[in-house]
Amino acid sequence: MLLNRHFGVNLKRAPAVNTLRTILQSLETDALEAVFRHHAKALLSEAEAGDRLAIALDGKTLRGSFDHLNDQKAAQTLTAFASPSAIVLAHTEIDEKSNEIPAAQQMIRELGLTGVLITADAMHCQKNL
Repeated sequence: MLLNRHFGVNLKRAPAVNTLRTILQSLETDALEAVFRHHAKALLSEAEAGDRLAIALDGKTLRGSFDHLNDQKAAQTLTAFASPSAIVLAHTEIDEKSNEIPAAQQMIRELGLTGVLITADAMHCQKNL
C-alpha cells in the first residue's frame, strides 16, 4: 500500500474519511497552504516546460457556510488555476468585509506571477486597479 511505504506504517486498510478529516482540521492552515503551493509549483515547472503560463483566478462562495444564528456571511475563497496543465496553484480565503480583488492582487504577489497570462472575472476590469 502506498501510504504504508511512504509514511513507514503498517496499515491494513486506508484510514476512514472521519480520521482524515480530523487530521486535516488539526493542521495549521497557513503551513498547509505553504506546503500545497510549494508542491504545486514543483508540478507546474515539470508540466509547463517552455509553454507560456496561463493562470485563471476565480472566486467562489462556499455553499452552506453561512450562519444565520451568528449573523456570519458565507465563506468565500479565491483559487489560482494553471489552465494548460490543470494544476491548482493556490487558494486563499477572502476576508468577510472584502471582495476578491485585493485577495487576487495579494495572491499574484505571493506567487511571484510575472510574465504570465492571467484571466479573471469581469469584476477585475475596473479602471483603478
